[in-house]
Amino acid sequence: MNEEYDVIVLGTGLTECILSGIMSVKGKKVLHMDRNNYYGAESASITPLEELYKRFSLPGKPPESMGKGRDWNVDLIPKFLMSNEFPGQLARMLLITSVTRYLDFKVVTGSYVYKNRGIFKVPSTETEALTTSLLGLFDKRRFRKFLIYVANVDVDNPKTLEGIDPHKTTMRDLYAKFSLGPDIMDFTGHALALYGTDDYLDKPCIETINRIKLYSESLARYGQSPYLYPMYGLGELPQGFARLSAIYGGTYMLNKPIEEIIMEDGKVVGVKSDGEIARCKQLICDPSYVPDRVTKVGQVIRVICILSHPIANTSNANSCQIIIPQNQVKRKHDIYVCMISSAHNVAAEGKYIAIVSTSVETNDPEQEIKPALDLLMPIDQKFVSIADQYAPTDLGKESQIFISRSYDATTHFESTCDDIKDIYCRMTGAEFNFAEMERHKKDTFGDAAE
Repeated sequence: MNEEYDVIVLGTGLTECILSGIMSVKGKKVLHMDRNNYYGAESASITPLEELYKRFSLPGKPPESMGKGRDWNVDLIPKFLMSNEFPGQLARMLLITSVTRYLDFKVVTGSYVYKNRGIFKVPSTETEALTTSLLGLFDKRRFRKFLIYVANVDVDNPKTLEGIDPHKTTMRDLYAKFSLGPDIMDFTGHALALYGTDDYLDKPCIETINRIKLYSESLARYGQSPYLYPMYGLGELPQGFARLSAIYGGTYMLNKPIEEIIMEDGKVVGVKSDGEIARCKQLICDPSYVPDRVTKVGQVIRVICILSHPIANTSNANSCQIIIPQNQVKRKHDIYVCMISSAHNVAAEGKYIAIVSTSVETNDPEQEIKPALDLLMPIDQKFVSIADQYAPTDLGKESQIFISRSYDATTHFESTCDDIKDIYCRMTGAEFNFAEMERHKKDTFGDAAE
């Protein structure tokens, strides 16, 4: 370990592993360490089930009705991938780096939105707009016209814009142009564009248009929903990128206690572990390694629920997402439900895992998510976590320490990918370029030579 590296990475969360892979592909000498004896850090999948009981300090062992402990791989952070590679950022990163060869994915069966204490399939095509029970007759027609407009928008072709300047017209004004009411605005902004709050309404509509296009194009790719999920759990994702880094010469060390981050003249020069010092020019880490360089920006509650049944009114789906828009439950943030099952090799046969998440707004977080828990009844077992969210106060310009943000409550990886691109830009001084992630055909490291 007493060597010089271009980059040392601390923590094997998804953000850190993707950056480690990118830096290795770029020819940097990378050392990647984690204090834990498993990959994934906050974004790990926990197995066996007994380990999950220990992690949440539940007494005793899982009942026999839960099946074999090794049949379980339970995510700590619930997320799905948007399937369309462009502009679904994580899917694109997986494809360009060929990390997909290490993973198998399954399409998530359904996407639902909550309204008036019930759940409805999210309508995202012109046909669904006319058949959904979510809307009345006149709303259906107006929403169909809106979807056709969004699908046809081409910023380089003024005829498609119908007098709208997407870089100046707000989303609120675009809704008004099509006479769309609060209910349509709710599920369009939260279940199609996947915003967690209503802040987007008074911003230029171009981003929302692109988000709706992403959802629709992802849906068109597989037909059932726009989401993908990796077999054996989300913990497979960081491991895939870790393997990419290793193929390009990266060194990995798990179960390594980090004793000290060594600074000279305000700049990082190395990391001390087990009495040895590895020197570096730059450091990437998650907030837990540098508590003095981050600030708390909120809290997220996540509740892992083990079920013996699919969620009601989802056509017995073996996987689905449910979004509860903030206005439906008089909140400032949406509530999310991700459900997967034994079909994804993450649970024992006949069992389902539903994970509820949202940003904490009160002193009683469990009460905040009650509308979601009510949809899941009966629940065999709950595992509740309330995690602080952190953002860096040190952006790394002087220190050359680059710190990731905590994972948010949303059920997709777009915000995580934005963080990766931001860190990359600060580290290199250049805008993130997907092409730079592409693997080289003539590489001689392991399977990169294929």
